[in-house]
Amino acid sequence: MVAVNGHSPAGGRRQWKLMIVDDSNIMRRRIERSQQLESLEVVGAAANGVEAIELFRQTDPDLITMDITMPQMDGIECIRRLVELKPAVRILVISALADKATAVDAMEKGANGFLNKPFTDRQLNEAIAELIRVL
Repeated sequence: MVAVNGHSPAGGRRQWKLMIVDDSNIMRRRIERSQQLESLEVVGAAANGVEAIELFRQTDPDLITMDITMPQMDGIECIRRLVELKPAVRILVISALADKATAVDAMEKGANGFLNKPFTDRQLNEAIAELIRVL
């Protein structure tokens, strides 16, 4: 089935695939539980950038939530590599690092949005919905 303008030919809504990347298992579960968009399916979760690239190749997500501070490969480097693999991927950085330089660096590498930790369920869903709108 081929999707056109985010809709399937049968008139149903397209399912978008989300991958969650955060070194905190608690945060990964929180993001998965908090997202309330019916058109979004969580296809995987990774604890660092190395795992994220491997999982990305297996699941081909449309959207990614990305932490910045992680072991083995940080979020900035991971964003750069994922965008090289799939330039159309949409990435929402979710980080406790609220300084402007970090956000600018992430955006320059290919991120599409930035959400500070802590965040509310509403803030998360609004940020993800905004990325879907531009897909």
